[in-house]
Amino acid sequence: MDTQNLIHMANRIADFFAAMPAHEDAVDGVATHLRKFWEPRMRLALKQAVAAGEAEGLHPLVREAVGRGI
Repeated sequence: MDTQNLIHMANRIADFFAAMPAHEDAVDGVATHLRKFWEPRMRLALKQAVAAGEAEGLHPLVREAVGRGI
């Protein structure tokens, strides 16, 4: 998986949910979307990139969603 492409896609998802008035709803929306629509390999690659410090430029909502276990 191309990490930069995954980051780009995840950031676009976060941009959509960032418009929600409640921060918790936005994080939950990102996490739910990633769980529902990303295949396990994609989620694993994103989690590994975050853990390895290789996810520069990742939207804060995505970081929180990853931290909660996507």
